[in-house]
Amino acid sequence: MQYHTFILQAHDGLALHINQWSPDESKPVRAVVQIAHGMTETGSRYERFARSLTDHGYIVYANDHRGHGQTAASNELLGHLEANDMKHMVQDMDLLSRHIEAAHPQLPLLLFGHSMGSFLSTDYLAKYGQRLTGAVLCGSNGPRGPELGAGIVLAQLIGRMRGRTYHSNLINNMAFGGFNRRFQPSETSFDWLSRDKDEVRKYVEDPYCGFICSVGFYEEMFRMLRRIHQPAQLARIPNDLPILLIAGDMDPVSNFGKGVPHLEKLLKQTGSQSVKMITYKEGRHELLNDTNRDEVTADVIQWFDQVLA
Repeated sequence: MQYHTFILQAHDGLALHINQWSPDESKPVRAVVQIAHGMTETGSRYERFARSLTDHGYIVYANDHRGHGQTAASNELLGHLEANDMKHMVQDMDLLSRHIEAAHPQLPLLLFGHSMGSFLSTDYLAKYGQRLTGAVLCGSNGPRGPELGAGIVLAQLIGRMRGRTYHSNLINNMAFGGFNRRFQPSETSFDWLSRDKDEVRKYVEDPYCGFICSVGFYEEMFRMLRRIHQPAQLARIPNDLPILLIAGDMDPVSNFGKGVPHLEKLLKQTGSQSVKMITYKEGRHELLNDTNRDEVTADVIQWFDQVLA
């Protein structure tokens, strides 16, 4: 496997950090997989998944989103977003897609979005889905309730009082505080991510993971979550685009497996004709880092292969 990084300049001049993994030159290439990582992590965490993909003939790209990893302008702005930056994240994904198309004009493009990346990918599908041959949404969820509106108001209020860059424990606890409740006694605040203690430890020790985001970040995220599951928005996704939904039934982000069937139903109601769902028993949020990761990786690659057949 070959690995290198490079920079793409976003529409506003931001330097986007890009990871690229490619099969060895002797191996034939089938397609390209673009990865949209989750909240408070980085694209480089997908190296093991990328290695499996390259072993099967896939080139893999993953950018660090705004406010994350090496794309973040500084440690002080890690986890911060300005107004409309969630929309800009989707534009950044499209920028990477256009780079991929220029670099590999004959290869199909597949998308894998995890957690926050799955929500960004849902927005991407409605805007740029015609670019894709298939998409996987991992650790996702369906529409949320009125708490999103309350979250927006609270983030705005704290932002006016303390500034949009303020990192609020209150909002962070509202968003994530209950995620560990089913995993007591817990060793860390992030046991909900994986049953593999070594993977959780690596996450906790990574300075680019698990940080508290700013109130500006939360306001933008809540706005995105309220927007992306509107029926009129989902109806813009190409009807014939194959979509795979994967989640663990012990994943609090996916409402312990209950949110994904709701999303599947909504996608089908709004016109999507090729939606498949896989739920993994006892699986937690980061399926690619859980104890059943080999099974999950094999299922995703098999689905990619079937989509390309």
